[in-house]
Amino acid sequence: MSDVWKPSVTVAAVIERDGRFLLVEEETSDGIRFNQPAGHLDPNESLIQAVSRETMEETAHEFTPTALIGMYMSRYVSSRTNQQVTYLRFAFCGEVGRDLQLPLDTGILRTVWMTHEELLACESKHRSPLVMRCIDDYLAGQRSPLSTIYTHPSVIGEFRG
Repeated sequence: MSDVWKPSVTVAAVIERDGRFLLVEEETSDGIRFNQPAGHLDPNESLIQAVSRETMEETAHEFTPTALIGMYMSRYVSSRTNQQVTYLRFAFCGEVGRDLQLPLDTGILRTVWMTHEELLACESKHRSPLVMRCIDDYLAGQRSPLSTIYTHPSVIGEFRG
């Protein structure tokens, strides 16, 4: 086992329509929780590809990111393993597309649209304290252009040594 510390890199989509935010209700080791469509960065994909894929897998909706809301770090103690995990989350906002009518990812119970007030009222049921922070930053207008994120071609399989 390596002694090199590595945070878990995740992506999240903040999707707002008519004052409501698209969330997923999911089964976790801590019980049923609410989260943005979110998940881990996979090998051979960019952050932008990852957030589009995770949104599709968890909500069955197409998602096109338009801006980076922010980069966030948090630490979590797994109730399953009792080990600390540090997460590095990249949160994006963008345009939600059509519902592809696909089955939702394993562990996702349903999608739900919630207002800011509804989210505040159930904060103890959020998967992470970053759920509310990302939405608050989105509502505050925090945005960075996608051009601030660069993915070298070697990441997505175009490595030539």
